[in-house]
Amino acid sequence: MPSATSAPRNRAAVPTSPGRNGQRRKMSDEANLRKEKEAGRRGKRSSTSGAVAKGASKGLFGSKRKVRSQLLATTLSQMADLLESGVPLLRTLEVLSRQSSHPYLSEVLDDIRQQVSEGATLDAAFARHPDVFNDLMISMVRAGGEGGFLEDVLKRTAMFIEEQEDLKARVVGAVTYPILLGIAGFTATTVLIVFFVPKFSELFDRLRQRGELPSLTIGLLGLSDFLRAYGLFVVVALVALAFWLRNQLKTERGLELRDRLKLKVPLAGKIYLNLAVARFCRVLGTLLNNGVPILHALEISSDSTGNRMLSTAIRQAAENITSGESLSQPLAACGLFPGTVVEMISVAEESNNLEKVLVEISNGIERRTQRQLDLMVRLLEPMMLLVMASVILVVVIALLLPVFQMSATIG
Repeated sequence: MPSATSAPRNRAAVPTSPGRNGQRRKMSDEANLRKEKEAGRRGKRSSTSGAVAKGASKGLFGSKRKVRSQLLATTLSQMADLLESGVPLLRTLEVLSRQSSHPYLSEVLDDIRQQVSEGATLDAAFARHPDVFNDLMISMVRAGGEGGFLEDVLKRTAMFIEEQEDLKARVVGAVTYPILLGIAGFTATTVLIVFFVPKFSELFDRLRQRGELPSLTIGLLGLSDFLRAYGLFVVVALVALAFWLRNQLKTERGLELRDRLKLKVPLAGKIYLNLAVARFCRVLGTLLNNGVPILHALEISSDSTGNRMLSTAIRQAAENITSGESLSQPLAACGLFPGTVVEMISVAEESNNLEKVLVEISNGIERRTQRQLDLMVRLLEPMMLLVMASVILVVVIALLLPVFQMSATIG
């Protein structure tokens, strides 16, 4: 946590909204931020430097625009170190831009420096580059700029990115072998059904004419004939469906549906929800600990969850608080927050130490979720093996049943 003397310096270096004194221009701030994000996505910024535009054109058919998460985490950590050492924000951005080994990131940092020098807030300048800074990073920086703890937020954001990358690496390493097994099993099964099963069709014709062919074998032969006749059309349809889904996920309705479905996925949905709740509790607790009013803190922290369903529930909770209700009541009513979390928030409100309890809740949820995730990854490999064995067993049984029947008839 930065010292008391560092907060005023950062507030001077980063232009902030006067809403901290009770005049919260909520609607206008959100509208401006949405416009800035949209402008960043479309690449039609009127004040964007020529260097960034040039970098964007280079990235159309290459990977020069891609900034790795590890590099971004290092940059944010260095920015926090420079600010803590007393280096002004504009000078910090200039140093990082000049020393960056990534050409596009260097151009982005230089553009951010220009935007800040013209009076934009740091989070608004970040929002102009959604291909580098996601919504969660922008929300965290916004919280730090308005709460006066920018260095702490930058370090937490860098740590969060690194933890996410470590988590992703562990998950990828754990699921690589099961995925390879799944691909091998799917390929083997497809080859069996498309090329091997038809060779038994003539052998089973006599049983089929008598009506003695087992239903399982009839279904397998029908699937084989269908894939041989329409397999290419099925592949084309699946590819087209994938592109359609990808375009739908770019719309607001598609994103809301995606977030809703994420929460309903067995096992993984609970883990995803717990991580989102943990992020919300950590950001809200940090904001309240730095003196940000609870309504404004809820508005900011709702964007940090990474889930639109949870963000909507938190905003509704903020509206209910204005009518005199406690925070725990509307959170419990939405049905997304675990009962233990709501109960701890309720007790913390009564004891007037909500900010400390929220951080403790976040730490506890993250520890439990990590254990759940490790267990899920361990179970994934045997589940994949079981599914593969079951599919191949069904194919073998479907082919052997008619053989046993013919043997019994001959005998």
